[in-house]
Amino acid sequence: MGLEIVISLPLILFAIFLGFGCFLFGRAKGRQDMRTGVGSQIYGAPVPPPAVVREAGQSPDDMKKQGPDNV
Repeated sequence: MGLEIVISLPLILFAIFLGFGCFLFGRAKGRQDMRTGVGSQIYGAPVPPPAVVREAGQSPDDMKKQGPDNV
């Protein structure tokens, strides 16, 4: 005994148009984000947290090492 699956032509056309519309919408949104710089990534050294502030008289060599390097 076989199984018969019936898919109508309007359903196939709707799925094709829906996929094409999502493709165009996503491409336009991606281009807009690149123009405004929303999705841009900037690579570089991370900014230290605001709580880490050195005093004026200290140099980086005078600071105590912390963690496993302090052994």
